[in-house]
Formats: sequence, C-alpha cells, structure tokens
Amino acid sequence: MLKSLRWPFLVLVLAAALFVIALLTRTNETPGAAQTLDTATPATESAPTAEPTAAPTLAPADTQVSAPAAQQATPVPAQPVQPVLVEALVGQISKLNPLLATYNPVDRDITSLIYEGLTTTNDYGEIVPDLAASWTVSDDGLVYLVDLRTDILWQDGIPFTAEDVVFTVSLLSDPAFPGAPTLSEFWRTVEVDALSSHLVRFRLTQPLASFPDQMRIGLVPKHALDGVNVAALGQHPFNLSPIGTGPYQIETLTTSNGQIDGIQLRVAPVYRQRPEGADGFALDRIVFRTYPTAEAALEAYHNGEVNSLGTIPASSLQVAEQLPGLSLYSGVAPRVGVVIYNWQRESIPFVRNPRVRLGLSQAVDRASVVQNALDGTAIVANSPLLPNSWAYDAGVQWPVYDVAHAQELISTANLSGGEDDVAATAEPADAVVEGGEGAPVSTEAPTEPVAEGTAPATEAPTEEGPVELALVILTLDDPAMVEMATAIAGAWQQIGVEGSIDPVDSDTLRARLEAGDFDAALVELSFEPDADPDPYVFWHQGQFGSGQNYGGMDDRRISEALEQARRVTLGLDRKVYYQQFQQLFAERAPALVLYYPLWFYGADSRLQGVQLGFLSTPSDRFRHIHDWTFE
Repeated sequence: MLKSLRWPFLVLVLAAALFVIALLTRTNETPGAAQTLDTATPATESAPTAEPTAAPTLAPADTQVSAPAAQQATPVPAQPVQPVLVEALVGQISKLNPLLATYNPVDRDITSLIYEGLTTTNDYGEIVPDLAASWTVSDDGLVYLVDLRTDILWQDGIPFTAEDVVFTVSLLSDPAFPGAPTLSEFWRTVEVDALSSHLVRFRLTQPLASFPDQMRIGLVPKHALDGVNVAALGQHPFNLSPIGTGPYQIETLTTSNGQIDGIQLRVAPVYRQRPEGADGFALDRIVFRTYPTAEAALEAYHNGEVNSLGTIPASSLQVAEQLPGLSLYSGVAPRVGVVIYNWQRESIPFVRNPRVRLGLSQAVDRASVVQNALDGTAIVANSPLLPNSWAYDAGVQWPVYDVAHAQELISTANLSGGEDDVAATAEPADAVVEGGEGAPVSTEAPTEPVAEGTAPATEAPTEEGPVELALVILTLDDPAMVEMATAIAGAWQQIGVEGSIDPVDSDTLRARLEAGDFDAALVELSFEPDADPDPYVFWHQGQFGSGQNYGGMDDRRISEALEQARRVTLGLDRKVYYQQFQQLFAERAPALVLYYPLWFYGADSRLQGVQLGFLSTPSDRFRHIHDWTFE
C-alpha cells in the first residue's frame, strides 16, 4: 500500500516546493518596486509656477529621435544636453572678420570669441601673450621678435604659422584695404617678416611702447583668403563663414525676413586640445540674437527669448533693474568725461593761464555734479587715465572743491594769457623725470617755463582794458549732459566767470570740435579699442589738427612726458612717466576731468562666474567665459 502512495506523495512535495519558491521570488521583487516609487515625484504633485524657467538647453547635433516607449523592448537612457547662453545684442551682424569689425559692436563681440591675436589683456589692462609665446624688443625699440605658439590649429584643423601673421598684416597694410582707415594707416608703417615657421619680426619706423597692444588684432588664415582681391574683402563669403583659432566656432546663422538675425557658436574641438581649453567652457554653445533697440532686447529677456543682455545703456538701467531674475554687472567704460578749453581762440586768452584753469576746476563740486546728472551711471574721475589701468596713479593730489581759493586764483591771475608760476597752487611733482630712459629722477619743485604761444608771466594787462571772463560750454543735447554743463556754468558764475551752455546734436558737436568752434566743450574721450593707457592723441601739442587735441592744448612739459612714455618699453619706466604726466595734469589743469561712465551687462542670476575686469571694449566681458556656468 505504501508503494502505491509513493508517487502521489512525491508529486505533492514537488508542488509544495514550487509554491514556496514562487512566494520567495515575489517577496524579493517587492522592495525594489517600493524604492522606485519613494524616489519619484508623486503624480499628483504640481510643478511650482513662481520659479523661472530653466536655462535653455540643446541636445547634441547627432541626437536621434527615439521610438515611442511602448514599442521599446528595453528603456533607452536620455541623451545628455549641454547648457546654452542665449544673449541679446543690439544691432546687426555684418562682417565676422576681425579686420573689418572696427565700427560694429555686434561684429566685435562675436569675433572676439572666434579669433585671437598675438596678444591679449588681463584684468588690469596689461598686455600678455595669446598666440604669441613671447616677444623681445631691440634696444632702440624698433624691432620686435615674436615667438609663436606651436600648438595652435585653425578651427578647420590647419596649423597656425608665421605665414598667417604676415598675410594678415599684408591685408591691413594694402592701400585698397576696405576697413578702418586709421587701422590701415598704422600697419602701413610696420614691416613684417616670417623668419621661420613660428618666428615673426616686426620693424617700426619709430619707437612705440604700445605696439604689443596693436598686436591684439585678430588674425585670419592665409589658406582661406589667399589670393583675395583686397578691395573686395568686404564682400568675401569668409565674412559670414569665419575660421579662427579662438574658443568658439560658428555652427549656424539664423535669418528672419531675409535678414541675418542671429548666430550659434559652439566650443571649437581644436581649442579643446589646447591646455587652456581642456577644462572649463561649460557653456558648450552660445547663441547671439540681434535686436534693433535696447528696448526690444529688454523685452526679449522679459519674454524668455534670451537670458543675457550684451549691453544695457544707462537710459535703460532703471527698466533693467526691475526685470526679475536679472543680475546686473558694471565696469568702467574705456572713456573719460572732461571739459576741454580752446587754447587757440583769441577771444578767451585767459584759458592759457594755469592759475585760471585751476580756479575753474576748484569752483566745481565735481562729485555733486556727477551724482546729480548721471545718478549712478558714472563715477567721479581723478585722472585723464582709466582708474583700473596699470598706469593710473591714485596718489596724485587733484584740485579740490574750494570756491574761496578759486576766487583768489582768478583775481590774481594774468588774464591776458600769461603763464603764471603755479608752484603756490599745487604740490610739486614727486617724481619728475629729467632726460631719457634711465636718467636720474628729480624730486625738486619744477620751474614753470613760458608755454609756447603765450605771453610771459610779467606781462602787464593789455591797453584794450580788462579781459571779459566768459565761457560758453558746447555740449551734446542730452538731458544728463545738459544738466551737467548747466551746473558747471553755474559754478563758474560764483567766481566771476560768465558761464552759459550751447547744446547741439551729435553730428554738430563733432563738426564743431574738429573745426575748433567752441570756447569750452563737455566731451567723452574714448580709449576704445586700445587697452594701452597712452593718451598721446588727446593731450600732446602735436595732435592739434591731426589727432583729438581739439582745443589745441599747448603744454610742452605734458607733451614731453607723453613722448618719453611712448619711447620706453619697460613697463616700470613707462609708469614713472605716466605718473609725471598725471602730476603735471593735476598742477596745471589743462582740462576739467569729471567722470568715468560705467558699462552695464545683464545676465540670468543663475549664470555663475561672470567677472568684469579691465574693459578696453565691451567684448572684454568674455575674458573669463571659460568659467561661466549655469547653476
């Protein structure tokens, strides 16, 4: 009987074993399912509406469209996406060629990321190597030998060599060059030779300490433009399909109604091979969209079309401050606001007297005038040089606001234009350099010579009677400038100088400056695009009529300091001469220095790493773009 029950018993045992295994299997799967539910967002939870939208992203170009999930046998992980900066620029894209971008801020911004020069700037405005590995200067300052980096490729993979440098200069120096005339005029004075594949020699006609700054011009590839008709360079297809050596290269242009309205750049693969490109550059792509006005650009940010604003004009600053999630960054623009005097106008001879000019300076409460008229869009200037430049001397004592002393200066001045001794009105120069480079430094109080074209200090008043003290300030017909000029004219009234203003449009202002048709003029002198602090073109006596010395300022000692600063190539020696220049400027007040305008940049508050150091142009905001990243 037991034998007959053996097989049913075995079947029962086997069934029980299978049941137990099934239970164990189900029990082991349950925790995994519970963990997935615990870490997922509940289906009933709604997304917050108060938070700003995430930074725009783009999938890689080779991303494929996946099949519907229900048709897939196994889940496919999502392709990674890269953060993109979408920036609004005001203006139009025209020529993405660094040689032709001088007058177009939009082109300058974009080409600054595509191209590089032999040199660049650091946060203090100092010139440092870029495509150049190093350079040496001959003792006479006329020859520059530049060693080039050997690890540079053009964005199409062709090696960068000395031939590209020579070719770029040949375009610039060609008489038919269609770009900025001043650019071509300068490079026609420079000889360049390729001594080897990575060694270039430049020969100058006269010493120029600022020449390394000129080497910042973006270089173009010979292999892409060889044989081009220089006169037709502006119409060459290269201008919209650029090839550079910079960190970003063109990916695509966008159009609207037949007009280019944007460009997309991506990090250049060849740049990633360089040491400085191996890390950083979290912004894999940058998209620039162009708008006709600053107001349209602000509206684009408000609508979520862009997440940064390339430039915010002072007139739009209050609107920008109200935009949610927008962080504002400010830096000193490469300009200085001054009142210049017309030294050549015979009806106002008294402006050639430093005692009168000091009186005019001390009569004006510059801090109050700048604050009231420009309201946080500028800072008070204490030098004709930019305050974040290596040449700026913070130790110079500039004329202070003192109406009583200003009246005394005016009342004791030789109003016929004689050159008075100003030793009693200002501290002596602490480091007046006598002679050339390497000469001993004198700390004695300077003896004031008679300025060229002026009467001696002992000259008696003219027989025609007392000189009428009256100045009309020529100014731009802009509310802030008119308010500032009005305040200055009112301050001069307190010391017996009849002041009035003459507001005009920008074209008239320029024409009258160039014609010398003014008594005094409120102007902004621009260093852009130069990073070198050399102010020779504004204040040297030889620049009247040919440069921007519109008032014919004629001070030999100031001119000598500028000449010496141009000749020496050692930075420390140059700084001594610029200290002397600033000290003389403070003592002799050849112009009334007022303010430095500020430049403003706006970006989504989640964009990190933005740093604005020294700005020679607004495009210098990209100096640290390798550190920019979205939170």
